[in-house]
Amino acid sequence: MEQSIYLVTLVGAALVLAAAFSSLIAFRFGAPLLLLFLGIGLASGVDGLGIQFDNAQFAYFVGSLALAVILFDSGFGTPLNVLRQAALPALSLATIGVLVTAGIFGVVAFYMTDFTWLESFLLGAAVASTDAAAVFFLLRAGNVNLRERVRSTLEIESGTNDPIAIFLTITLVEIIAAGANPNAELLFIDLVIGFVVHMGLGAAAGLIGGFLIVRLVERLNLDQALLPIFVLTLSLIVFAAAGAIHGSGFLAVYLAGLVAGNSDIRAVSVLRRFQAGMSWLAQIIMFLVLGLFATPSQFPEILAVAFVLGLFLIFVARPLAVWICLLPFNMPRQETAFISWVGLRGAVSILLAITPILGGLENGRDIFNIAFIVVLVSLVIQGWTVGPLARRLGLIVPARLGPLEKVELELPGSAHHELLAYTIVPGSPVARGQRIPRWARPSLVVREGRSIKYQDAGRLLAGDHVYIFVPDRYPRLLDRLFASRTEVDPEDADFFGAFAVDPTRPAADLEAAYGTGLIEAETAMTIGQLILSRLGGRAEYADRVTIGPIELIVREVDEKGRIISVGVSLEPAPPAPPIPAFLSASEIGDRLRSLFARLKKRGVASAPAADAETPDSYNSRGH
Repeated sequence: MEQSIYLVTLVGAALVLAAAFSSLIAFRFGAPLLLLFLGIGLASGVDGLGIQFDNAQFAYFVGSLALAVILFDSGFGTPLNVLRQAALPALSLATIGVLVTAGIFGVVAFYMTDFTWLESFLLGAAVASTDAAAVFFLLRAGNVNLRERVRSTLEIESGTNDPIAIFLTITLVEIIAAGANPNAELLFIDLVIGFVVHMGLGAAAGLIGGFLIVRLVERLNLDQALLPIFVLTLSLIVFAAAGAIHGSGFLAVYLAGLVAGNSDIRAVSVLRRFQAGMSWLAQIIMFLVLGLFATPSQFPEILAVAFVLGLFLIFVARPLAVWICLLPFNMPRQETAFISWVGLRGAVSILLAITPILGGLENGRDIFNIAFIVVLVSLVIQGWTVGPLARRLGLIVPARLGPLEKVELELPGSAHHELLAYTIVPGSPVARGQRIPRWARPSLVVREGRSIKYQDAGRLLAGDHVYIFVPDRYPRLLDRLFASRTEVDPEDADFFGAFAVDPTRPAADLEAAYGTGLIEAETAMTIGQLILSRLGGRAEYADRVTIGPIELIVREVDEKGRIISVGVSLEPAPPAPPIPAFLSASEIGDRLRSLFARLKKRGVASAPAADAETPDSYNSRGH
């Protein structure tokens, strides 16, 4: 017994260590990290090193707990400004998008497999949600700095679409396991009612649980070493409590993280570091367990069908669902195309594919194997192309800040202040003599190992370490002051424009200097107001507006969405590559109006001809 404990610990620790080391390979070559984790699990399983693991209940239990930890961390790290910016399109993708994807995929699966209709839709529900970990690791590994709107949409969608897919999958498994053949109309009504109740209870439990987590952290004077464990345990209690009352525990734990992360919770930097580590550990364990559970020797007989279904999901089902969901939001075609492509499937799809086995379904193992191969196809095909596609579609923007060396220190007993430690980076505004605001004057300067008062330090030099005591939610101005200049890729050298203009200057100045062809109402605006009007009332970093022979580039936007810096390019950028699909609602409306106008014009042109022909035809009949 004692030896078996040591052996299991040794093997388990070795697998986790191998998965952790594999991240170095992934960062080096930009490979999908989930693919490496799953590969290690497969190589260690019954058809590899011979580790016997066929416990579906344990695999589902471990995967569910790991997913709860990941979702809490995902919610904790989602700022409210990101939520406000992309909440509606992302939630549309997370709800309607999951349903449409599952429906389209299920129809094709029915005709390509021997599954019943309900089993086919069950398979569709299992692979309908995207995987956040895979997407954002690839963006980081490939040094891909996406436009804010696109990144926010993907982030919120991937954090909120899992509960819907889980609800659909479990509900369909229960219906099939009961052996019922429900009426389609009754099934739809039951699904809608069950969905509303399930999600409503989960949302209520998550909001209340997040509020209680914040209150308990503030009221209890726990040691900082215990605090992260306390918060993580509370998040799992929220997850379990929501599930116990038949709500969505996964939605509850995500919302609890969202509430806690956007409140003035104590020791927030300590919590973020701990949760980031726990999230990595949860991902590694979940992927290894799911990889061990799979049996590759069963794949060949369903490989061709699963591969075709994977391609159908990538190239048809997901893009069609994304287009339908984003149609009302008038997103550019390039952004819609990229969001449709970055629909990587991951551990959640494999986890959900275990539920048919747990439910004792006759084709449970085949559903799991097909879902597993679909995930592999998604990771291989989409995983290596995220970065190149983003560059091809022009969705990558230069980073706002260059290198920045900063440490956030929590102060004992203080929930509303932080001690920031910056290292003066060569080339930063402070190193070039920029003044530091009065409210952010350093309390201490450390130069060459000597502690100096700020008043006695004189001009700050590169290599100095400064310690600044500031209120929480300090402005981004500090990071801009202490960061070095952004190193712009040669391809992006003209990204910021030839020179900058003040967005508060009148737009009439542009008309006078460049003959931009502005109408009278536009010349009465400021440059910033002109840009906002052309963009529909909202601007973000890197937005570009072509006005006559010049192009205006949004260089910086403050926390309230006001444009504070604008660049002018005298050579407008070439148009984005044409994409025939993904027309927005406004483009569809324009094309329909143009079509009706042409038809009306043809009708008007043909009417006189018909009138002129009548007398001749009348005379030809002998009248």
